[in-house]
Amino acid sequence: MTKNNSTLSRAISCVLTAGVFGISAQALAQDQDEAATAEATARDDGQVVEEIVITGSRIKRDVFSSTTPIDVVLAEDAATQGLNDLASLLQSTTVAAGSPQINSTISSAFVTNGGTGSETLSLRGLGANRTLILVNGRRVGPAGTRGGVSSLDLNVIPLAMVERVEILKDGASSVYGSDAVAGVVNIITKKGDGAEINGFVSMPSESGGEQSQISASWGKTFERGTFNIVADYKKQSELAEGDRDYTNCSEQYIFDPDTGERADVTDPRTGEFACRQSPWGQMWYYDYNQFFPEDDPNTPNFRNFLQYDYDGNLAGVIPAVVSDPANPYHLVTPPGWYLVNYDRLTAGVGNGRHPFMDAQSLIPETEKMTLFADGEYEVTDSITAYGELLLNRRKTTTNAYRQIWQYSYASRNPLDIYGFPFGTSSLYEGWEGAAYYMSPLALTDHYGSEIEVKYSRFMGGLRGDIGSTGWTWDMHAQYSLSDGDYTNKVVYQDSIYDTEFSTGSCAGTVSSVRGAPCVDVPWWDPAFLAGEVSPEVRDFLFGVEKGNTEYTQWDIEAFVTGDLFELPAGTVAAAFGVNYRADEIDDHPGEITLANNSWGLSGAGITKGDDKTKAVFGEVDVPLLRDMELVNSLDMTASFRYTDVDSYGSDTTYKVGLNWQVVPSIMIRANKGTSFRAPALFELYLADQTSYYGQQSEDPCIGWGDNLADGSITQRLADNCAADGVPADWAGWPSSATVITGGGLGILSAETSVSKTVGVVWTPEFANINFAVDYFDIQIEDEVAQLGPTGIVSRCYNSEFFPEDPICDLFTRFNNPAAGAGGDHRVDDIRDSYINIAEQRTRGVDFALHYGTDLPFGALTFRAQASRMIENKQATFDETATNYTGILGNPEWVGNMSAVVDMAEWSFNWNASYVGSASDEEWFGSPDTTYYDDPIRRVIDVDSVTYHNFSVSYDFVDYGLVARLGVSNAFDTNPPRVSTLGGSQDTVGASPYLSQYDFYGRSFFMSLNMKF
Repeated sequence: MTKNNSTLSRAISCVLTAGVFGISAQALAQDQDEAATAEATARDDGQVVEEIVITGSRIKRDVFSSTTPIDVVLAEDAATQGLNDLASLLQSTTVAAGSPQINSTISSAFVTNGGTGSETLSLRGLGANRTLILVNGRRVGPAGTRGGVSSLDLNVIPLAMVERVEILKDGASSVYGSDAVAGVVNIITKKGDGAEINGFVSMPSESGGEQSQISASWGKTFERGTFNIVADYKKQSELAEGDRDYTNCSEQYIFDPDTGERADVTDPRTGEFACRQSPWGQMWYYDYNQFFPEDDPNTPNFRNFLQYDYDGNLAGVIPAVVSDPANPYHLVTPPGWYLVNYDRLTAGVGNGRHPFMDAQSLIPETEKMTLFADGEYEVTDSITAYGELLLNRRKTTTNAYRQIWQYSYASRNPLDIYGFPFGTSSLYEGWEGAAYYMSPLALTDHYGSEIEVKYSRFMGGLRGDIGSTGWTWDMHAQYSLSDGDYTNKVVYQDSIYDTEFSTGSCAGTVSSVRGAPCVDVPWWDPAFLAGEVSPEVRDFLFGVEKGNTEYTQWDIEAFVTGDLFELPAGTVAAAFGVNYRADEIDDHPGEITLANNSWGLSGAGITKGDDKTKAVFGEVDVPLLRDMELVNSLDMTASFRYTDVDSYGSDTTYKVGLNWQVVPSIMIRANKGTSFRAPALFELYLADQTSYYGQQSEDPCIGWGDNLADGSITQRLADNCAADGVPADWAGWPSSATVITGGGLGILSAETSVSKTVGVVWTPEFANINFAVDYFDIQIEDEVAQLGPTGIVSRCYNSEFFPEDPICDLFTRFNNPAAGAGGDHRVDDIRDSYINIAEQRTRGVDFALHYGTDLPFGALTFRAQASRMIENKQATFDETATNYTGILGNPEWVGNMSAVVDMAEWSFNWNASYVGSASDEEWFGSPDTTYYDDPIRRVIDVDSVTYHNFSVSYDFVDYGLVARLGVSNAFDTNPPRVSTLGGSQDTVGASPYLSQYDFYGRSFFMSLNMKF
C-alpha cells in the first residue's frame, strides 16, 4: 500500500476505516496498532491532530465518528483476488452484488445506458444514475456512447491510480446533489514519494479472456507542494461464446417431473442433447390451409419450419415432405428440404448452433490507456492551489451474429381461389402450395461494433484559511468531456423491405431509401441461408455506419467550514456552500440510423439537450451529550440543500443523523434523509427511436388456453386475454411489433425519495473484534423508468385492474375477435418511453465482521461482510407492486469473506464471494408445463454459488519488489444452469446472463510491483 504524506494522516485513515465505519470486508486492518500508537504519540507530544473530511460530509473533524455506514475498499484487495479493474472490484462488494450490474459483458449483449462496453455501478439495485461517484471528494462527469449517457463509465479510472474507495451506503443528496440517492462512491487516489511499476497478467485455464496490464507512477513532495502522475495500459482479450462448454450450446435443460431425468430433445443422429440457440438455414412456412379443413393440408401446423439437409444425413432419420400431386394446396419443396420442429424427433435435428454463434463475443476485446496527474502547491502560507488531470481512451470491439429474414410468395400461390389478390413469384421455382407467405431465415456474421471513447477531465481549485478564525474555504471547478464514436455493422432495411412479396426480379430498380441499384437476394438458396453471401449481395444488403456522442459537464463549487460556537458537550461545527453544474449531451447516430434504414434495429434521431443546476447547501455537527451514564457521547448531524434545476424547478432536501456512543464498545447510529432527482438529460431529450420486437417474445396471450391448462400462466392473465378478444389458440403473428421510445420532456416529474438507516457497531475491549449491523430503507416516489416492451404488455394482462390499468394505454393490439385464431390479433405499436412509475422501495440489512489476532508464526486477519435484501419492491402504478427480492439477479443474500496470514515477507490470502440462491417461480409462474404434450419441469431457480480465490505474495525487501501468484475461481465453479425452453431469463448457453456469475472459469494470475 502506498504510504500517506504523514504517519499521522495514515493513523487517522486507519482508525477511521477500522474503528468507525463498521469494519467492511475490505477495511484498512493492517497497521492498526501502529496507527493507534502514532495517534497517541502525536497527542502526547502536544501536536494538533489533523482534521480530516469523511465521505458524506464537508465538515472537517478530529473526532473519529460517523453517523453513516461506510465501506472502505482497498485497491490492494483487487490484487489478492486477481482483479485488475475498478468495476469488477466495486461490483463485487455486497452493497452492489445483490443486484444486476452493467459490465462489459452485459452492455455488449443488451442495450444499456452508456453504450457497448460500458461498466457502471448501481448501489442497492437503484440504478447507476442514482449512485454518485466522486474522485477525491469531487464530482466526475459521465462517459459513454449513444443517447443514454448519464453515469460515469468506470473504464475511465484504472486501479493503478486508486488507493482506496469509500462507499457511503446511505443517501446524501442534501450534501452532494440529487444523484446521490442510493449512496456515494468516493475514489481516493494514490499519494506519496517515489516511483512505482506494476505488471499484471491473468490467464484462464482455458483459452480466451486473457488480461494484461502495466502501469507506472511517480510522486514527489516538494517544499511547498506535491505532484503525482500515473500512466496505465490494459488489454482485455476477447472471450467468445464458443470458448467455454457452458456457453457454447443452448440445451433446453428441462426435466421429467416424475423421474427427474433430463427431458431435452436429442439429436437422433448423435444421441446428444440438441443445441437450440437460434434457428438458421430454415424456411418458415405459414399454411393457411389449416383454417380450411376441407383442403387437407400436408403440414402439421399453421406455422411450420422447413430446413435444408446440409450434411445429407436427414433422409431416413425424419420423415420427408409428402404431398399429393393432385392437390394444389399441398406444400411441395425442392429436393433436400425437410419439415422440422413439429415433434420431439424433428425438433432434435433443427439447426440451432452455427460457427457464427461460437465466434460471438461474450466478453469483448477492450484496450484502455489512461494518464492521470494531480498536485498541489502552497501559493502562500494560507492558500493552496490544487489540480487534477485525467485522460482516458477506450476501444472496445465486439463480434456478433444475427438472423435476417423477409417474406415471400411461393412460385404458385392458389390462395387467390379464396378471393385474396396475392400474386405469385417466378423467382422460386420448385416451391408450390397454398401458403399465404413464406419467411426464409438466414444467418450472418455482419454484426458487431467498434467503440472508441476519449475522456478528459480537468479540475482545479484553491483552498485556504480565513485569517486566524479557524475557518477554512475551498473552491474548485471541474470540466469533463466524453467524446465517443460508435461504429456498427448494419443491414439496410430498404434492401429487405423493398423486395418482400415480390413477384419477379428487382433488376433495373433502385432501393427506396439509399437509391442503390437493386440486387436479387437469393433468399431461398440454402447456401445464403447458412451465411454464404456473394460480394454483390453483401454490398447491397450490408453497410457500416458511425455515430458520435459528446457529453460535457461543468461543475463549480465553493464552501466554507469551521466551528460556530461551544456547547457543554463540545464544539458545534458547520459547512456552507454553493454549487453550479451545467450538463450537455449531443448524440448524432449514423446516417443509416437517422434515416430509419437499419433493419431490425432502432431508428433514432439526434439526442441533444442541456440542463443547469444551482444549489446552496449547509450542514452542522452538534455534540449533544458527553460522559453520562449510558451516554459516552451523543452527536447530531444535519444538512440541507436547496436545488434549482432549469428543466424541473426547485426543491429542498435534508438529512438528520444521530451517533450515540452508549459505552466505549457500543455505538448506535441512525439517519433519515430526503432527496429529489430531476430526470437525466437522456430521459428528457432522447429522440424518438423505433425498433421491432418479436410477437413470440412480447405477447403473453399466445396459446393462453394451453398455457392455462398446464399451469404456466395465471387465471387472471388468461381471463384478461380472453376479455380482450384473443382466441385461446392464438398462435402469434410473424411480423414484429413496432416499439417507439423517447424522452419525456414536459411530461416527466422529478423523483423524490426518503432514505433511513439504523445501525449498531460493537468493538469489545477483550479482543480485536469489530462487528456492525445496519438496516437500510430507501423509498423512491415517481421513479423515472423505462419498462420495456415485454414489461408493458405483460404487466397489462397480469393486472387486476385490466383494462383500466394505465399501462394498458401504452400499446395497441390489431384485434379482430370475429376472425378467430387465424385472424390478425397481433400487438401493433408499443410506446416504451420514459415515464414516472409509482415507487420503488429497497429494504435490507448489512452485516460486517472484522477479527485480528497474533499467531505463533505471524498474524491473522479475518473479514466477513454480508447483505440480506428484505424487499425490492417496484410499483408501476398505485396498488400494482411487485417484490423482486429473491429472483435471479436479485438474491436475498450476498457475502464476501477473506483471511490473510502475514508471516514476515510472506502473505497468504483467501477470498470468497457468495451469491445466494434465487428462484423466479413466484414472479414467473409454475416451472411445470408441457412440451409436445409431455409434462416437463423447467429450471427457473438456482442454488447458491461461492467463488474462492487464493494468492501468495513475497516481499523482496532489498529490491523493493513484491511478487504475487494466485488463482481466482480456484475450484472452476461454472455459472448455474437454467432452462432455455420457456425459461424466465436471458441465457448464454444454459447460463443466466447475469453479472453476478463468473464466465472466465479458473484463472491463474501473477503481479509484480516494484518501488524505487
